[in-house]
Amino acid sequence: MASRKKRGKKQLDFRNVQLADALQTQDMAAVAFALRHGPTVVPLMRPGARDDPRDSGEVWTYRDPESGEIALLLFSDAVHKPEMLPSSVGLHSAAWLRAFLGAHGDEITTVFFDIAGPHPMQAAPADLIAALDA
Repeated sequence: MASRKKRGKKQLDFRNVQLADALQTQDMAAVAFALRHGPTVVPLMRPGARDDPRDSGEVWTYRDPESGEIALLLFSDAVHKPEMLPSSVGLHSAAWLRAFLGAHGDEITTVFFDIAGPHPMQAAPADLIAALDA
């Protein structure tokens, strides 16, 4: 039996095709453009409250057990998120990412995009902020 979509409910697409294409070229300017014009998939420790648009959830970050360095992992598509990460994801805008990096950029040492592939990329928070501000 074929599954049916509920009428009236829009299915969220947890991906940014432009970001996936930009990661393929490894071009920071293209990545920044894609981030400014589409959502970013962010793993969440705790999803946001559905009835409170101000609650975007609690972002999951990776802390290296040996060095203590913190990395922010972002994804172009929820299917690229490794299964070992929290199961919840959020879709966040460029404005959210800019504000998050502005608030936590001193603690975060690196930002990884699609860390498990197919086209992983790494950037320093300051470089990403500069690219988003350009």
